[in-house]
Amino acid sequence: MKWASAIAQGPDLVDALGECVESVAAELGPDAPPSLAVVFASANYGAEDQEVPRILAERFPGVLVLGCSGAGVIGAAREIEQQRAVALTVGHLPGVNATPFRVINDELPSPDEPPDAWSRLLGVTQADNPQFIVLMDPFSMAGEGILSGLDYAFPGAAKVGGLASGSGRPGGHALFLGDSVYHDGVVGVALSGNIVVETVVAQGCRPIGELKRITECQRNLLMALDGERPLDYLRDLFRRLSPEDQALVGNNLFLGVAMDPQLELDDVKPGDFLIRNLIGVDHANGFIGIGEFLREGQLVQFHIRDASTSAEDLRRQLSRYMEGAGQASPVGALMFQCNGRGQHLYGRENHDSELFTDMVGSIPLGGFFCNGEIGPVSGTTYLHGYTSSFALFRAP
Repeated sequence: MKWASAIAQGPDLVDALGECVESVAAELGPDAPPSLAVVFASANYGAEDQEVPRILAERFPGVLVLGCSGAGVIGAAREIEQQRAVALTVGHLPGVNATPFRVINDELPSPDEPPDAWSRLLGVTQADNPQFIVLMDPFSMAGEGILSGLDYAFPGAAKVGGLASGSGRPGGHALFLGDSVYHDGVVGVALSGNIVVETVVAQGCRPIGELKRITECQRNLLMALDGERPLDYLRDLFRRLSPEDQALVGNNLFLGVAMDPQLELDDVKPGDFLIRNLIGVDHANGFIGIGEFLREGQLVQFHIRDASTSAEDLRRQLSRYMEGAGQASPVGALMFQCNGRGQHLYGRENHDSELFTDMVGSIPLGGFFCNGEIGPVSGTTYLHGYTSSFALFRAP
């Protein structure tokens, strides 16, 4: 297995992609032709993106093309935001089966159908031990529907990816799969055989206050924490925070939900939380609306986010990954980074990709800036925001 990644910018997509093609071909060498090409193109290239599959097919006969448009792109561990650029990451994958799939909302199996319905839709079975890269149009697809279905049909399989970005209108995003360009639905690839896909999800928050248990809730409405109205608890917590943290609460307050029902108070670690937005407050009753369905008995903790917190969380998650990986080093990776990170959060380019390289090594790293990031927390796949989600590739 061998990976290569490149990035190029310029006013003409054909020229920029051609530059990437020559770079990755030279890096792989003549004896390692790519079997998978993952390409991300700036959304402001517009209709030029129709040329992407043709160019890659002509240069790399038989390659499977996967990708989408983005507000920013990542290649060779370099990030380019809000400029015309294209990034290409390719893999020479002997012994790996790459099964492409495309899904639209109307084709999703109902919750009553068996896992075989998903196998027929995607062209793989549990016996194949597939691992999934998933790219989605944010306007036309119910993200949670397909992710919960994938978890149901393929429990334990890695699922990672992101939502196309850069366009504010339905039909404005491009999804690349094979020799086609789509503007709705989901495209992806199921990888099986001589490959392992590992995931790292950094949600970029730190907890404040105490770990609490939900004692009353309705759907996504948080009504009591250890018998106390959540808004009353939050007001008391605010008074106890430092002035710096109080300043963050106004626009950067979230709720972390421990998704593993087996966890006890002493067992919860920062990476065990699913971070969700606060979406409304009922001042009269002291309730808080959360961007996630809740269950009584769940452990929760309020969180805040800023640049230093985000960097520290990414460092912590990558360190945890490296400790668990041991001698099994990855040879290539994809990063799906939120539009709200990058220069917007850190005030400079390349923060997350440089931190990844410092901690994991100088391996080919590509990706894009997403409208939402896909990755697992406690064994369940979720659609995230403000996250960097990684797929790391290695041999078994």
